[in-house]
Amino acid sequence: MRRTALFLPVLSAALVALTPAPAQAPRRPLAAAVGSPLRSPANVARDRYRHPVETLTFFGVKPTDTVVEIWPGNGWYSEILAPMLREKGRYVAAGPLPRTSDMLTKLQARDATAFGKAQAVAFPAEAGQAGVPDGVADKVLTFRNVHNWRFGGADRAQAAFDAMFRMLKPGGVLGVVEHRLPEARDAAAEEKSGYMKESSVIAFATKAGFKLAARSNVNANPKDTADWPQGVWTLPPTYRLKDVDRAKYAAIGESDRMTLRFLKPK
Repeated sequence: MRRTALFLPVLSAALVALTPAPAQAPRRPLAAAVGSPLRSPANVARDRYRHPVETLTFFGVKPTDTVVEIWPGNGWYSEILAPMLREKGRYVAAGPLPRTSDMLTKLQARDATAFGKAQAVAFPAEAGQAGVPDGVADKVLTFRNVHNWRFGGADRAQAAFDAMFRMLKPGGVLGVVEHRLPEARDAAAEEKSGYMKESSVIAFATKAGFKLAARSNVNANPKDTADWPQGVWTLPPTYRLKDVDRAKYAAIGESDRMTLRFLKPK
């Protein structure tokens, strides 16, 4: 949950399906990746808030997919996706360089077999940098990043969605998880709180050419009222207020999150 501006150069939970759901991803390889001892204990401790098996199943991720993760940060999902896709698929981490490549290098140093085939590219790609070619991805996933792009302005957020649309194959899936701002709130809060309205995210995706396929409440948290003194960073794991009311925020847990699946039309 980084407050970073984007500079672009150029199912145990209730499910509301808008179109028929895709064939479910095989749970065995995914469950094995989530349960792998290669994952850091600190990341595993957050599974109860991030629900990786349910979330990736909802997005339809399969071991044979080419998956691009946009702005993977410190590699929380990289630890799961790269080993799962190693044999039959492909994992690409797309984000600011050198941070993204450094993250993958650390994982590869931990286990070259599990992470060795993963690739890091730039997003956005500047002159001379390798990016994601158009039409190569089966799935494009991004977790809690739309607010970062929105900090750079609506046009820059839109450019990110336009770029994700281009990198997907026709029929490909965009999966988005984002901190959720209640629809009744002033949209100006999106520029500083770390929360986004679901309608705003859907609008960016729709303008890029995506069709909303389904929503899931798998990452919902009704305890989160999204009106904290330091925005979403008031809550765990950041605890921006440090020890002030820490027990209160720990009891709330991590943020309420939308989980949206979009399709690129064939």
